[in-house]
Order: sequence, then C-alpha cells, then structure tokens
Amino acid sequence: MFRRDPIPPGEAVEILLDGQPISARRGDSVAGALLAGGVTRFRDSVVSGAPRAPYCLMGTCFECLMTIDGVANRQACLVTVEPGMRITRQSGAPSLLPEAET
Repeated sequence: MFRRDPIPPGEAVEILLDGQPISARRGDSVAGALLAGGVTRFRDSVVSGAPRAPYCLMGTCFECLMTIDGVANRQACLVTVEPGMRITRQSGAPSLLPEAET
C-alpha cells in the first residue's frame, strides 16, 4: 500500500517491532515507518480483538496505539522514530503501569 524510495545511507535507523528489526527513515513517525515497512496490524481492539491500524495519521483517532519504549498507549503517528526504539503491539486493554512494574 505505501511505497517509498530506498532509504539513503545516513538516514536509516533500526527500530524493533515485537523484537524484529525494521529499517526506518530518520525523522519518520513510528506509524509512517511501520506502514512503509509493510506492517498492517498495529494493535488488537479491546472490544472484539480485531486487528487495528492507523486511520487518520494525525492523532485524532487513536487507532495506532502501541507500547513504545515501555510506555503503553502511545500514538505511533505522533512519535518520531529514534535508533533502537522498542515497539510492541498492544492486545486488549494494556496495563497503565510501565512494563517493569507489571
């Protein structure tokens, strides 16, 4: 669905989605980087368990909620990628406590 030119050297950073490396472009939003990397499921609905993905890409719809660097319920469309960022998909209602406390 989303296509882009290859990432030039110097602009590429590696992020981890559920422990798997994904190449992202420095300056991209997490949602943009994941979509460009072919990711179509960002989280599962808390009501039905249906897969969800970004819809608005501007912070209004909350469909792109993910756990980013141990903080749950982050809107992936509003967070800029950083090298080594650890991202996990959310399934159901996440704990509001940081991962280390759960």
